[in-house]
Amino acid sequence: MTTVCLTFDFDGVAIWLSTFKQVSPTPLSRGEFGAEVGMPRLLDVLKRCGVPATFFVPAHTATSYPDLVKRIITEGHEVACHGYIHESPVGLELAEERALLAKSMDTLQAVTGVRPIGYRSPAWDLSANTIDLLEEHGLIYDSSLMSNDFNVFYARKHDVLTEERFTHGPESAVLEFPVAWELDDYPYFQFNVRPLNTGLRLPSDVFKAWSSEFDYAHSMSGIFTLTCHPEIIGRGPRITMLEQLISYMQQPNVEFSTMGAAAQNLNTKVLKQEQNNV
Repeated sequence: MTTVCLTFDFDGVAIWLSTFKQVSPTPLSRGEFGAEVGMPRLLDVLKRCGVPATFFVPAHTATSYPDLVKRIITEGHEVACHGYIHESPVGLELAEERALLAKSMDTLQAVTGVRPIGYRSPAWDLSANTIDLLEEHGLIYDSSLMSNDFNVFYARKHDVLTEERFTHGPESAVLEFPVAWELDDYPYFQFNVRPLNTGLRLPSDVFKAWSSEFDYAHSMSGIFTLTCHPEIIGRGPRITMLEQLISYMQQPNVEFSTMGAAAQNLNTKVLKQEQNNV
């Protein structure tokens, strides 16, 4: 059985305030497009196709667009952590990263009524403390690392890298759903002058790339993770392409799942295997 996890980073205007540090009206309007145009289109596509998805939401987005974030839950999808205001954890002191993670989780729960169980770094990068903190706060999965393509694994912690060797640390209890730039809409479609990003590809080209990735994942009964952003994938021709891709992937022996549900199922299977081996 192949599992498809459709994921969407609903950054709202937080990414412009935090990551890009551009708060003049035009950059902010990109975030507004994602919330006011892209998100309704995206949720409608998911409803028509009858598939669940996971939305990684900064706490700032949840408080800025609470009705949209509540709609995510109401329509059977998952809301997971994506920073407080789309800040990278890299470089944060332990106490600051701990406080921001706790504040993010509390805010998402206050808005949605559901405690999040998953995390994705806003920068697709983790600090030396992140995995420990995810365990500490009861989060069961992450989706930020790239050391596999269609197989999940338990994220390691406390790796040691020197000029002599790279030494693996122990596995954590955090299940990792690997990501890839090849399966992200940002490099294909996003155009920015600052920071420079020149991606303006045809949706038909991206459909070929993504469907080929899915075909390989399906051939090995893997887990296919797609990452998109409402302000990018939400434009007309692109959202049409996404709906075509979902329809293409609705094949025999393919299931669509939120990451949270997939993680819980996989952890249950691992536990049963361990009990059988005792």
